[in-house]
Amino acid sequence: MNKKTQYSVAVAGATGAVGVEMVKVLEQRNFPVGALKLLASSRSVGKTIKFRGADIAVEELRHDSFQGVDIALFSAGASISREFRQSVVDAGAVMIDNSSAFRMEKDVPLVVPEVNPGDVAAHHGVIANPNCSTIITLVAVAPLHRAFGLKRMVASTYQAASGAGAKGMDELLVQTRQVLDEQPIAPSTFAHRIAFNLIPHIDVFQDNGYTKEELKMLNESRKMLHAEDLMVTCTCVRVPVVRAHSVSLNLEFAVPATPAMAREALASAPGVKLVDDPAAKRYPMPVDASGQGDVLVGRIRQDISRNDGRGLDLFISGDQVLKGAALNAVQIAEILVQ
Repeated sequence: MNKKTQYSVAVAGATGAVGVEMVKVLEQRNFPVGALKLLASSRSVGKTIKFRGADIAVEELRHDSFQGVDIALFSAGASISREFRQSVVDAGAVMIDNSSAFRMEKDVPLVVPEVNPGDVAAHHGVIANPNCSTIITLVAVAPLHRAFGLKRMVASTYQAASGAGAKGMDELLVQTRQVLDEQPIAPSTFAHRIAFNLIPHIDVFQDNGYTKEELKMLNESRKMLHAEDLMVTCTCVRVPVVRAHSVSLNLEFAVPATPAMAREALASAPGVKLVDDPAAKRYPMPVDASGQGDVLVGRIRQDISRNDGRGLDLFISGDQVLKGAALNAVQIAEILVQ
């Protein structure tokens, strides 16, 4: 991308939960936006979103929307991203896509800036944002992989309603009131009632019994860590938390690693905040991670099921809407303009 002092930025899916957050992050991080174009479906045309004190009107997303645009942040769903990819690239813009549409394509970099920033340079007009749980997990795991060589990862996720967007968060809040008022509940966004419940089902089940969401953790981690032989197994669970995902991790390394060594590796890692003092009841929790750009990491302990010192357990929490989506996309854009 040609070096400029100001860039024309488009946000597609601007009225969704992640799109709104993208606009906020662009302002908070003082991204060099010369012009901002907010794009959404025809239903949202005429709505306004504030940016740097001004009300910017939402325009309809069209194939000619990207003339003069340098960077297009997409959070409108995989089908929309696929439909508009060529229009974005033909206009000379770079698409940073938050959907699953292009993540596993060989010529599309899949990037978490704290993990594999160098991969950005290999783009051909499209860069993919990883799945939210994978982003949060790898921010914590990548420094340990660099230090000790990750061989196997067992992940159990505790994914907030925010993973299903604004509709998911609204459904949790509405159902919570309905349960407390003893009113009937009719789930729509989730397969079952989410209020006061856990649902071990996110995305579509595959023939091997895993869901697509669980296989994303495997495939995306291998791609970003450049570790084709990495062994990963994952169970993804939707929990009645409004915002911020958490993950319980069991990690096996190529060499022995103590909790003290892990804390040292994590203490200086970008995007990580150590919250690891069980005696003082300090550990990662989604209520604390919400609204934070950092991933909280704690409950670091030796895996006592092993006798070789090569296993660690830890617990992490990260804001799915922020670091798991909007912030990561803007950080990729920052690498592009640097």
